[in-house]
Amino acid sequence: MELDPEFVEEFANLKVSTRKISPEELASFNEKAPLRERSQTKHPSYAHIPQFFYVPPPPADRLRHLLRKEAHSVFLQQQAEEQLDSEELNQLWDRLKEHVTETTAKKQQLISYDDYCKLQSIVGDKCRKYLTARLFAYLLCDSAYLGFVEVATIYNYTIRKVWLTQCRIGLSFYDEVGQGYLREFDLENYLVDLLPTLSQIRDCMQPSFQKFYVCTAVKRFFFFLDRLRTGRIRIRDILASGMINELMELRHEPKKTDTETETEESSPPNCFSMPAVLAIYENYLSLDQDHNGLLSKQELVYYGSGTLSSVFLDRVFEECHTYDGEMDYKSFLDFVLALDNRQTPQGLHYLFRMLDVHHTGYLTEQTLHYFFKGIQEQMVAFSEEAVNFEDISNEIFDMVKPKDPRKITLQDLNNCGQGETVVSILIEFHKFWAYENHNNNPQNI
Repeated sequence: MELDPEFVEEFANLKVSTRKISPEELASFNEKAPLRERSQTKHPSYAHIPQFFYVPPPPADRLRHLLRKEAHSVFLQQQAEEQLDSEELNQLWDRLKEHVTETTAKKQQLISYDDYCKLQSIVGDKCRKYLTARLFAYLLCDSAYLGFVEVATIYNYTIRKVWLTQCRIGLSFYDEVGQGYLREFDLENYLVDLLPTLSQIRDCMQPSFQKFYVCTAVKRFFFFLDRLRTGRIRIRDILASGMINELMELRHEPKKTDTETETEESSPPNCFSMPAVLAIYENYLSLDQDHNGLLSKQELVYYGSGTLSSVFLDRVFEECHTYDGEMDYKSFLDFVLALDNRQTPQGLHYLFRMLDVHHTGYLTEQTLHYFFKGIQEQMVAFSEEAVNFEDISNEIFDMVKPKDPRKITLQDLNNCGQGETVVSILIEFHKFWAYENHNNNPQNI
């Protein structure tokens, strides 16, 4: 793009000054403004660039806001009508079985590309959008049968794609801004409307507990997906995370197996299930000894094993939002999610913020010593033999292997694979003691 020579000369003559601008100079500057506008907005190439961003109407413009919202709803409704329903999916399965090319000795039904093309020609327009040549080529890459794809694989892919699209449309209905993300308020509304369809929750939840369940579920989404704490998460991130799948599993009754033990060992508990949410809420109530609905530092001392260091808890109450020095349920949820998921980037991010006393973005040997003093205090309380800090500091730096040998960043903790161990031995005595005695008494740190 070639700039106007007059504009280039004018820009080159600009100088930084702290003096006040006179009215005459300001008027002269405004007279030259059209020159700048002409040089920036009248370039021929601008006519070939389509508009790709539309600024949403401000909240004060009520009419435009309602019009945009109504247009968005109509669009989503049209998208929903184009999705395959259960009857159409059943018909697709029948058509797939009719076009099976061959069946293996293990009863695996396979289809070739020629028969796949024949199938494309007889299905309706809605099905044809899914049964593309690209899909067949994609599934063929992972097929164990040369030149063939399993019929069940095509059907399962179609069901999965339909489900994800329907889920995205459902979430988009609550996107008040219309920019592809949900705020906490939007996600809360979505969950409130979704709860009646979750049979595992609906049949055992008291109405008074609903707001606590919604709060717990929303906080889990935002803790893992809103890493920059912007107060919003993208709908595409919600779908890609798999968390929405876990939530939707609660629509169906759990599968019965021969024994309850087999069920527990075969799959991890659903974090959105009523027992999982109740466990967190009941823990909060049990810690709230004065029953004022908030947790003080003296009450939070008894969390978990009861060996979190006082230095670490001081930092928690310094960094977290509190009410007259006491923690509410939302802050407690962040605290629990971080300690229960120390191995994740999100958990390490939360804990690193507590460890980064001076907000420098890195930990030094002095920082480690500051937190280790809390561990040493507990060692004295439990009448344990003192441990040399220099040995612990050297072990930590050896585990992390930071780029700067004197500074440990959050990225270093994530990269080393030992971040969970490092933060645990700095904030919790029983984790430190388990690490210190792992040769004689192996445990998971």
